[in-house]
Amino acid sequence: MREFDNGVPATDIEGAVWRKSGRSNPSGNCVELTALPGGGFAMRNSRHPGGPALIYTRAEIEAFLGGVKDGDFDDMTG
Repeated sequence: MREFDNGVPATDIEGAVWRKSGRSNPSGNCVELTALPGGGFAMRNSRHPGGPALIYTRAEIEAFLGGVKDGDFDDMTG
């Protein structure tokens, strides 16, 4: 199983099925996620699909999404 490092070009992640939020706007101002073999995730900027991808473990994504659901970042968007 291939391991990916932070900053890998998103196009180097073969077989990636990138997903973005249904709340994304038509300008493409959003991030996209894909599941990786082994349970991790990659995240990229939708405006730069070939740019670098950040790699996260399942635990890191779960902690982040839990914080979002709990409102931990509400003050960041006004």
